[in-house]
Amino acid sequence: MRKKGKSGRNADTEDLLQLRDAALQLGISFPTIKQWIYKKKIRSIQTAGGHHRIPRIEVDKLLFRTRGRTEKEREQVVRRVSGRNQLVGRVDSVRISGLMAEVKISIGGQQITSIITATSAREMQLKAGQTAAALIKATEVMILRV
Repeated sequence: MRKKGKSGRNADTEDLLQLRDAALQLGISFPTIKQWIYKKKIRSIQTAGGHHRIPRIEVDKLLFRTRGRTEKEREQVVRRVSGRNQLVGRVDSVRISGLMAEVKISIGGQQITSIITATSAREMQLKAGQTAAALIKATEVMILRV
């Protein structure tokens, strides 16, 4: 049974995006996202009125692909930085306090928290809802704005 939130709506509906919003976040056109739906490349949910909505987690799964049109282009983007373990996701929150900043990124339903300098967070102009990458390097996680 699905839980309902305070608004009385299903909790699942809170994370549904309109097609134009999903396309914008993925850096693709509206017709392209429609084709992806028809070809089952991306999962959508139809409303009672027949409109498609894209679950945010579906968009999050595809964010890494927006960093280049081809596999080769995506590899080149990764090679700009020395680390290879980059996880692309969405910034959930940025909390700046004194010299440090706490950045939380949602990646495919998981959350990664990184502590970086406040200056770095300001220079990257990190804000909730933006696309960013967590760069995993040994036991440290660095944040990279994409």
